[in-house]
Amino acid sequence: MKGQMMHYPLTTNAIIEFGNRVFPHKEIITRLPDGSRHQYSFHDMYLRSKKLAHALVHQLNIQPGDKVASFAWNHYQHIELYYAIPGAGAVCHPLNIRLSADQVEYIVNHSEDKVIFIDATLVPFFEKIAALTPLVKWFILLNAPAGFVTTLPNTIQYETLLQNAADDFEWMEMDENDACAICYTSGTTGAPKAVVYSHRSVYLHAQVLITPNAANIGMWDKVLLVVPQFHVLGWGFPFVCVMAGADMILPSCHLQPATLIELMQQEKVTLATGVPTIWMGIYEVLKNNPSLQPITLKKYMVGGSALPISLIKAFDKDFSISGIHAWGMTETSPLVTASRLQPIHDSLSKEEQYKILAKQGIELPGAEVRIILEDGSVAPKDGVTAGELQVRGAWVIDGYYKVEDNSPYFSADGWFKTGDVATMDSNRYLQITDRTKDLIKSGGEWISSVALEVALMAHTAVSEACVIAIPDERWQERPLACVVLRKDADMQAQSFRELLLKDFAHYQVPDHFIAVPQIPKTSVGKFDKKELRRMYAAGELTS
Repeated sequence: MKGQMMHYPLTTNAIIEFGNRVFPHKEIITRLPDGSRHQYSFHDMYLRSKKLAHALVHQLNIQPGDKVASFAWNHYQHIELYYAIPGAGAVCHPLNIRLSADQVEYIVNHSEDKVIFIDATLVPFFEKIAALTPLVKWFILLNAPAGFVTTLPNTIQYETLLQNAADDFEWMEMDENDACAICYTSGTTGAPKAVVYSHRSVYLHAQVLITPNAANIGMWDKVLLVVPQFHVLGWGFPFVCVMAGADMILPSCHLQPATLIELMQQEKVTLATGVPTIWMGIYEVLKNNPSLQPITLKKYMVGGSALPISLIKAFDKDFSISGIHAWGMTETSPLVTASRLQPIHDSLSKEEQYKILAKQGIELPGAEVRIILEDGSVAPKDGVTAGELQVRGAWVIDGYYKVEDNSPYFSADGWFKTGDVATMDSNRYLQITDRTKDLIKSGGEWISSVALEVALMAHTAVSEACVIAIPDERWQERPLACVVLRKDADMQAQSFRELLLKDFAHYQVPDHFIAVPQIPKTSVGKFDKKELRRMYAAGELTS
């Protein structure tokens, strides 16, 4: 016997139609690349997205299933692309603007992009590789000033493209399992791999992200989207905000901490997203500039890498701003877990509660995680035993695009192998201890680089810390700590060592601490340990 419910496809079309029906007055506010402010309503965005979809089909001859790319900052036109491209039956492909030219060339050709929407400020980068991307038929210029000149072939100004398009375009009919968008991994270990999202996966992911156990977003919120739209579809927030009726604030290229704080103040932001390095910078500026306080921000959501417990405590104690620690990957849309306190934690001390919040959290409905040991058994939920983190769910990849053999990435029973090493406690709170490739094996014992980094960043002299494995004749590998010191702070290796010995065994504590001016970052703001290992091997890291 089957249920007797209507067929109602879960698509991005359904999201934008809902937003236009229920929240047409809600706003999207952008600090454009030239510094000017742009503001319009969900209804305005809806009509312009219709015009753009019409132009894609009738002017650019985009066919169902074609890939249409963006090489752009976070702004209102980019939101229009998120809805118009899938609404035209095509596949939205946000390109990572921080990758190398070789990587971008590879990705554009691998995905077979037909059109690229590109911000004027980013055009010089693409001019160098345009001749190497022969499948691209059109380059659409975003935010280009009058008289803008480029060597890119077949260019059209964005507003010119929309000028003669109709705003009564009928969204293409599609199955909810049709491709909606495509994103590539950052390719830190080999060529970038492509993840194709369905309309259904995007819809369900957004619906769950709204809920109280996740980001807890509603009509009263003003959300600052700091996380780039090329990073896993902006973590899904362009869809979440329309579904929740939350105002969107978009910073484009203005990502300096002081500028973001100013934007929060001006627009009365209540929630913001971003990787930990963004929040480290914002905290330092707020702490050192009391005149910038107070701000209306109530909470911030962090993903991409571990949120240090010291930062959670500092934001809470100094500014009464709560951190939401989440975990996910490009392959998981991305959100799978989030860490929030439950009533069972009410009796814990504040310090113990901070420890819970520093974990990656519990599963959200629609996704499952498990920890698998080397012998294939499931790890006990003791918060200590570490194993490989595996995941499955309604918005988790079942194979990479154009990869013939996906078997290395999945378990025999179909769970995705994340490459993360983690523990799980008795309440199912997940804690990532490392990436498999970043674990340090010293004298036969495993050492977590992430745990050392989080502990070091609690030291008053340390702004950032990154730990890598270096070769050792006796122990095979030993941890090396690279630290960025706070302004006017001195190197305090012995003090760092004493701090770590409170929670770590002697063999786990680094033998050497090196002060560096900055820690290299990946294209999405994570510590680039691959680059640090290269620098060490080349003799570029010296104490």
